[in-house]
Amino acid sequence: MDPSQIWPVALAALVGLIVGYLMGRAGVQRSGVGWECYQRVRNDPAFARQIDKLLHPPPTPTRPSGVPVRLLAILQRDGRLLDFLLENIQGAGDAQIAAAVKDLHPKCQESLKKHLVVEPVLAKEEGSNVEVPAGFDPSAIQVVGNVSGNPPFRGTLRHPGWRVKEIKLPPLPEGQDDLVLMPAEVEIV
Repeated sequence: MDPSQIWPVALAALVGLIVGYLMGRAGVQRSGVGWECYQRVRNDPAFARQIDKLLHPPPTPTRPSGVPVRLLAILQRDGRLLDFLLENIQGAGDAQIAAAVKDLHPKCQESLKKHLVVEPVLAKEEGSNVEVPAGFDPSAIQVVGNVSGNPPFRGTLRHPGWRVKEIKLPPLPEGQDDLVLMPAEVEIV
């Protein structure tokens, strides 16, 4: 059914339901347009579903936020990180990959330092002996190896981890789609 026709039909069906109900209560003969609409709603599940959809439309899916990917967009803009990561490098030689990384690394490092203040989770040298206290945050410290018993645990620091201390992302220009990591580039000749 054409969506523009649903409202009149829905209204007729509603009137039909009310009229049919009232006629039945009053003992009046059941006939006419109102009664026919009532019967159609009662006996036609597809029509009833259309009316239900009209009266209870499905929720509009929410658009995801682009905030989590804004840094990725900056790393793409400044160092072409996505281009590198999404490219198939299986056939590339070591020298070609090294040259790409030598170009990519300083640009991405500069962008990271400009937009994030990052600090180690555990401010000790790799290889140091450390103690993991009781009540530690498992999202910040991952205990691996031969783990048994309860904390505190003593072990060797394999990686200090990273934690973002501050985010310094510039605001997006008005109207810019925050899910576009890099616009398509079209050269006009």
